[in-house]
Amino acid sequence: MIALDHVTLGTSSLAAGVAAVRNVLGIEIPPGGKHPDMSTHNRVVNVGESRFLELIAIDPDAPAVPHKRWFGLDDPAVKARLATAPRGVGWVVRTDDLDRVIAASPVELGEARKMSRGERSWRLTVPEAGAMPYDGLVPGFIEWSPGPHPSAGMQFLGPTLEAIEMRHPQADALRGVLQRLGVLDLVAVLEPAATASLAYRFRLPDGSVHTLGA
Repeated sequence: MIALDHVTLGTSSLAAGVAAVRNVLGIEIPPGGKHPDMSTHNRVVNVGESRFLELIAIDPDAPAVPHKRWFGLDDPAVKARLATAPRGVGWVVRTDDLDRVIAASPVELGEARKMSRGERSWRLTVPEAGAMPYDGLVPGFIEWSPGPHPSAGMQFLGPTLEAIEMRHPQADALRGVLQRLGVLDLVAVLEPAATASLAYRFRLPDGSVHTLGA
């Protein structure tokens, strides 16, 4: 089983991210929780089809961690980009056989680390460097503990995720990796660009389409 699980929007602070989501999508993204394993915190919202949008930031009240945080949040270049506006920093695909996915991957996905937030736990690929390959455009893979998908317990406020759009200087090579991982049909890899970017397109109840993250 392979399916899109969630998309992550990185931000310099949750307050800045909440304001950006409100400005673009017209919603107040609800509170989420804290990740003690990574010293990050988030806000989350259901965006349809058992998927959710995660807004994530380094938790200023949490202690330092002895390793790189996920989604490249410790990378100076990523921090500089997030200082100007929230950006797409990663997307996550769920599977029921994470070990098989890791073993068959053509690129290094990182170890399957056990994580938790509140009462939920999961195993997620996290590279030692923090960010996934190809500047974070290769997805992370997640295997949730038994139970309903977390999006079922999140508010649905109207916007639905319509597409994930990405650009990369090595677009053709990226397509090849995503195809071998079995996830190319979940995203749109656009024409090559000088720098990598990741954006999420949403459709609002009034039919309008808006993009976050680019």
